[in-house]
Amino acid sequence: MVQTVRGAVDPSELGTTLMHEHVFVLTPDLLTNYGRDYWDEEVRVADAVDKLRRLRELGVDTIVDPTVVGLGRDIVRVMRVNAEVDLTIVVATGLYTFDELPRQLQSRGPGSLLGGEEPMVEMFIRDITEGVGETGVRAAFLKGVVEEKGFTPDQERVHRAIAAAHRETGAPITVHTNSEHETGRLALDLYEAEGVDLTKVVVGHAGDSNDLDYLRALADRGALLGCDRFGLDRFNPTDRRVATVAALCAEGYAASIVLSHDASCYIDFYAGEEAQRRLRAGAPNWHYEHIHRDVLPALRAAGVTDEQITTMLVENPRRYFTPAG
Repeated sequence: MVQTVRGAVDPSELGTTLMHEHVFVLTPDLLTNYGRDYWDEEVRVADAVDKLRRLRELGVDTIVDPTVVGLGRDIVRVMRVNAEVDLTIVVATGLYTFDELPRQLQSRGPGSLLGGEEPMVEMFIRDITEGVGETGVRAAFLKGVVEEKGFTPDQERVHRAIAAAHRETGAPITVHTNSEHETGRLALDLYEAEGVDLTKVVVGHAGDSNDLDYLRALADRGALLGCDRFGLDRFNPTDRRVATVAALCAEGYAASIVLSHDASCYIDFYAGEEAQRRLRAGAPNWHYEHIHRDVLPALRAAGVTDEQITTMLVENPRRYFTPAG
């Protein structure tokens, strides 16, 4: 069974799934202290309900939300939204940092001032087996980051904790990577050394690359390619993303690809009306509906079959969340 915001479902019930979408991406300290300049809770919840209802009307059954600590994870707020939308939302545990851990975690664990066992292992396992905070909502997968710098010492701690939680629970993993610097290779190397089942790993943002050799190398190790930033043209324009996915499908790699946008209902990296306006002007297709309205027709025109589209949107997510063995 796959744990979701509204309870456990069979993987076969996930249906059409976007594998990397956020409901909200927020900075809690800024929101608490300065949110009056840009945040109205009721307006933002209502807006999220509207956006996700429109997505559901396009035929999407499930979104997989990798919002973890470091991205403003608030399961209570997501529960409010999901109560009003007939959509399955799968949530994550893990930690998002491009470099350092929060000070509280830096002071505890292997090699730290206070020493002891790695606290993140217990944190992640508790989120998966018991639930996040007091919500009772259980995380169904793990999330970490390997960015341009590669593995910083603190990031390596995060990923070893992710691997330990994966070994203990079987929960799959999504890893944010930097395709320009091919950090997906680093992630898979570490996970393989840590005994992770690479068929349960999505290399997030692999689709920012059009280097077929790099993408084949990841897929040939068993990992799923996260072609999951459709609409973020600053990293890779849609026409090139489409051409890359079509080329991979033509070579038989449809079973190694998942699709998404990495979009959100609201991201406070661009807080306030003016910043949001500029975001919409600069990335007009970065929203939940781009794949179904624009990308799927383009993929079909490029020779991708409906069977391959079903593989990427339905079968691969189901397999990812189906326990091994």
